[in-house]
Amino acid sequence: MGIVNVTPDSFSDGGQFLSAREALAQCERLIREGADMLDIGGESSRPGAPTLTVDEEWQRLEGVLTSAVSLGVPVSVDTCKPAVMRRALDLGVDIINDIRALEAPGAVDVVAAHGQCGVCLMHMQGDPATMQSNPRYPDVVAEVRYYLSARMAVLCDAGVSDARITLDPGVGFGKTPAHNIELLQRQAELLDMGRPLLLGWSRKSTLGHITGKPVEDRMVASVAAALAAVTRGARVVRVHDVGATADALKIWHAANLCN
Repeated sequence: MGIVNVTPDSFSDGGQFLSAREALAQCERLIREGADMLDIGGESSRPGAPTLTVDEEWQRLEGVLTSAVSLGVPVSVDTCKPAVMRRALDLGVDIINDIRALEAPGAVDVVAAHGQCGVCLMHMQGDPATMQSNPRYPDVVAEVRYYLSARMAVLCDAGVSDARITLDPGVGFGKTPAHNIELLQRQAELLDMGRPLLLGWSRKSTLGHITGKPVEDRMVASVAAALAAVTRGARVVRVHDVGATADALKIWHAANLCN
C-alpha cells in the first residue's frame, strides 16, 4: 500500500504533493514501483496536528481521488470524517482507512451503506494531539486485541461482513517504542482475530529510536520492519518507499521465506 499524503504537515512527506497534479504524479510513480494499492490522505495524524473541517479536507482530496480511481489499482482514503468517507466512496474509492476505527457518529452507517467497500480499523490510544504524551498499557497486545475485536463486532452488528474488514494495530499511535516492538514480536496473537493485518511501520519514530537515524534516513529500517511484519503474518504493509519494499519482498518470496 503506497502512501500519498496531500498535506502540508505530515511527519515524513508533508508539503511534497499539495496540488492534485503533484499527488497524481506520485500515485502513478508508486504504481510503477510496485504498489498494489494506494492510500491517500488529506489530514495529518502526526502528534499535535490541527483538525481540519470537512470542506478543508475534501478540498485537498477531491482532485487527486477523482483521477486516482481510474489508475487500475484499489484506492483507499485515509480519513476519520463520515462526510469525507461518503464523498470519496461516491467517487469510486474502494477502501476506508480510519485511524479512529469508525468511532465518529455516522461513520459505521456510511460504510454499511456502501456494501462493496473495504474498511481498515486501527487502534489508537487517545487522539493525535495527545497520543504520545504518556501512553500506558497493562498489556498492549491484549488492549489492541480487545479494542479491535469490539470495533469489528460493531460493524458486523451493522451488517458489514467481516470479509470486508482489515485490522491495523496502530504502530506509533499512542504507543512507546517498547509497545511497538512488543506488537511486532507478538503479532501472531493479533492474527487470532481472524482478519488480515495491515502494518504501517514506514519511517516511524520507533525506527529512529532504534537506529538513531532522522526520518529522511529511515528507508532501510522501514523495509526491514515491513519484512519482519510480513514474515509474522501481515497481509498489507503501508509504506512510503514502495520500490525498495517491493524489491525486498520479491527476494524474500523467491527465497521461500514468506508466503
